[in-house]
Amino acid sequence: MMKRLFECCVLCVLILLCGCRTYYKITGSNEYYRHGRYPVDGRNFSPVDKYLATHSDPVEDDADGALNPYVLRIIEAYPKDGSYPYRCIKAPEYDLYLGVTQDLWYKGRIVAKAHPNGTRCSYCCGLTFEVFVRAMQLRNMQKGLDPDDFNGMTFFDLFNLLQFWFIEGKGDSPQMGIETYGLGPKITNWEEARAGDFMDLSRNNGTGHSVIFIEWKRDEEGRITGLKYFSSNSGGVGYLTEYFSDSGGKVLRKWIRLARVGSIENYKSFDRRTIPMRREYYNP
Repeated sequence: MMKRLFECCVLCVLILLCGCRTYYKITGSNEYYRHGRYPVDGRNFSPVDKYLATHSDPVEDDADGALNPYVLRIIEAYPKDGSYPYRCIKAPEYDLYLGVTQDLWYKGRIVAKAHPNGTRCSYCCGLTFEVFVRAMQLRNMQKGLDPDDFNGMTFFDLFNLLQFWFIEGKGDSPQMGIETYGLGPKITNWEEARAGDFMDLSRNNGTGHSVIFIEWKRDEEGRITGLKYFSSNSGGVGYLTEYFSDSGGKVLRKWIRLARVGSIENYKSFDRRTIPMRREYYNP
């Protein structure tokens, strides 16, 4: 007992001597994901925060006034060298986090929690939802609007949209959430897809992915054979290219769902009385 206590004391001293950003790491175990601190600079800025603060030139709207240019600005800010790792296990860690790299706030409350491990880990639907929220807030701030006003949505509206985004119920998808809350249209003509659109896909091995569309991949005849996207992937946050099952890949053509957040002027009203509630309570 005394020997164990002595070892713990020595460990604590070493941690203090090595600096506040050192943390107890047991590779491959859950302890690694429950200890540590967020990588921040001296002003408590995350790498993404710092990039956006130092690249604060106004985002130029596209011809339609859609959210896409703001989505792409947010995507620029993320490190894509593997330092923002992927973490999603079979047993959801909802008690710990919701797949976002840092806490997301809306209406003065946390709508999605970051993992307390300090590694900025994420999973696909969490990261794409994070980009969506940050892009919406960036656009509002640039236009002098309340950053926490998404078409009049309450905190619980946004949390319910999150449930659609995470596919908690039958037929759910980011597409459903965007369209249901009047933020923009679904896209059925693939030729109309643009970088910064939100997408989810399914594969022939039973897996799926939540992504942000970047571009189509085509063969010599111009036929769409795959796509490049941004998401939280097995190698961490970054870009990836996949191909359709009839073109050497695994993605199923019939299970592609696309949507675009349109201009603020084109928001449509919604009736929350008719919207399915995936979770009628929330514990912050």
